[in-house]
Amino acid sequence: MKRSIALSVNGVSHSVEVEPRALLAQVLRDDLNLTGTHIGCDTSQCGACTIHLNGRATKSCTVLAVQAEGAEITTIEGLAKNGALHPLQNAFWEKHGLQCGFCTPGMIMSAADLLASNGSPSDEQIRHAIEGNLCRCTGYQNIVAAIKSAASA
Repeated sequence: MKRSIALSVNGVSHSVEVEPRALLAQVLRDDLNLTGTHIGCDTSQCGACTIHLNGRATKSCTVLAVQAEGAEITTIEGLAKNGALHPLQNAFWEKHGLQCGFCTPGMIMSAADLLASNGSPSDEQIRHAIEGNLCRCTGYQNIVAAIKSAASA
């Protein structure tokens, strides 16, 4: 039995019919076509599905869509403003902080949460902030460099 919920995603209001067991990650991807939120593990281990829920980095595979009713949600698609990439998106590009790109949206969303509260983080603080996000390609050094670069931008 589906239920209608109201979500605000990237500043746009949506009314969505969802199953009570539907995960927020699934609703974002399947119902709202926001495919930048990746589903990598379904167990909250990889962080590829990280979004901002009421301003905080949250793994969207750990939240039922009905739990997010009335919340302010930002996905990777919502970071760019007026056609310009977010400084973190630019920095990941410029500092080669990605290879396959699968983890990148979640990494950027976690990093954006960090930079919102700490505009000049140390390497250790950056590594701590992204420790819930797995990358199988880069070795993390360029990711850390990208986040530091965005912090100084």
